[in-house]
Amino acid sequence: MLSPRERKLIAEIWERLTPVAEDIGSDALLRMFVTFPGTKTYFAHLDISPRSAHLLSHGKKIVLAIAEGAKDISQLTVTLAPLQTLHAYQLRIDPTNFKLFSHCVLVSLACHMREDFTPAAHAAIDKYLSAFAAVLAEKYR
Repeated sequence: MLSPRERKLIAEIWERLTPVAEDIGSDALLRMFVTFPGTKTYFAHLDISPRSAHLLSHGKKIVLAIAEGAKDISQLTVTLAPLQTLHAYQLRIDPTNFKLFSHCVLVSLACHMREDFTPAAHAAIDKYLSAFAAVLAEKYR
């Protein structure tokens, strides 16, 4: 799936983006809510307006989880096990939303990273986010 070079690139990118996790995560969430309004259903109890404390906080949590998984992609299932259970059994999030969010993350990264978001980085991050979404959705089977 991912070559050693891609794994290294992914880990480097997410390590570099950790300090701006709030910005990237909240931007990706906002993009998802605007582009796919049905995804707001799960956040009805939160203030999801641009730059709100809830949006920044949740966006940061998501990006930090993505970054944590990128440290050792071979252990992604183990790393995400608690999030799998939370999203499948407690929150009951539609797993399609993971794919939608992944796309929004790609757009946010492209905006944030600009020229550093090379075709190679794009391809590697896309593969990783697809794997991330698939692992999160495993408990739904």
